[in-house]
This record gives sequence, C-alpha cells and structure tokens, in this order.
Amino acid sequence: MIAIIDYGRGNLFSVEKAFVKLGADAIVTNDIEKIRRADKVVLPGVGAFGDCMETLKKAGLIPVIQEAAASGKPFLGICLGLQLLFERSEESPGVAGLGIFKGAIRQIVAPKLKVPHMGWNSLSLRNATPLLKGLPENPYVYFVHSFHAVPEDASIITAVTEYGSELTAAVGRGNVQAMQFHPEKSSSVGLKILESFVKNKAV
Repeated sequence: MIAIIDYGRGNLFSVEKAFVKLGADAIVTNDIEKIRRADKVVLPGVGAFGDCMETLKKAGLIPVIQEAAASGKPFLGICLGLQLLFERSEESPGVAGLGIFKGAIRQIVAPKLKVPHMGWNSLSLRNATPLLKGLPENPYVYFVHSFHAVPEDASIITAVTEYGSELTAAVGRGNVQAMQFHPEKSSSVGLKILESFVKNKAV
C-alpha cells in the first residue's frame, strides 16, 4: 500500500488519481499508523515552506515522515515535498525543514523570465535513479515553483532543468527520491516515473 501523506497541502487527489490509474493501492491519509504500515510513502505539497512545516508539526507527522525516510521503504517527495526534505529555505528564514538531505532551498534568480516558473520544461538527467530510467531523451515535465534545492552534496541531484540558470529538478539518495516538478501533471512521462515508483521494491 502507498500512503500519500495528507496535511491539507498539495494536489493530494491528483496524485492519488495518477496512482489509481496505474492500478496501485494508494490512500490519502494523515493516520500515523497507516503511514507507518505502508509499503511506500509519498510526500506531496504546494504552498509556503514555513506554513507546511508548521502544519506537519501540529499534525504530529514529522517523526513518522523522518522514520519512513530512514526505514529503507521507497519514499517520494513531490514539489514542495522535495523542498521540505532539506534543512532550511530562503522562503521561511529560521524555520527548520525535515533535514533528511543537507542543504538549502534558494529562490530562483531569472532576471529575464517570470517567477514563479510555471509550465513545461525539459530535464537533463544526471546521476542515475531507477525512477528516471527508460524516459525519452530530455523529457518534458510540468513545473510550478519559485524556489529550488541547492544540496550540499551535488551527487544527490538526479535531474536538472534550465530556467535562467541551471535548477535542481530532482534529487535522490537510496530509498528517498524527490521531484521538484509534478509527475502527476506531466502526462506520459510523469506516469512512467510514478509507474517505476510503484513497481520498484526499492529505489
């Protein structure tokens, strides 16, 4: 069973619908025990970094998220769900993130382009991850974001995109993988990524 963490933020049911389309057993839940028992965990999210961390704290979900990431079970962060995995964000100074990855979330600097970055952009794949294998060359995916991850360890970057400068599009280490773009809104490419998450016992 795939647990999609419900903390009132993000395209929860769009994510669930995409997994159901793939024939996966997926539920949207904020039940700590259901999340703990799940075979795989998804952390989606949209909105402000600080607000979301506060919501997770009030819901008592931070420990079970950190536990799931450390457990070895496949774990997927989507959009803000990627950003929350880091230690801090320029969007919310002084607010601690989940700290699963070392590094910070920085504002996009693209003087001649609109921010937030909204729309389709191509990926350049970096360090191989099973979730991104089998995709077309420079696949297009859908983004909506004003911030991007700057990891301390650049080797965890699995894909980048160009928007004024090179931006982190995906990161991953072991069982924890995350996408800044929205796979659930990225047509056949996004479904292929989610299908790989469903099929892989470990990523």
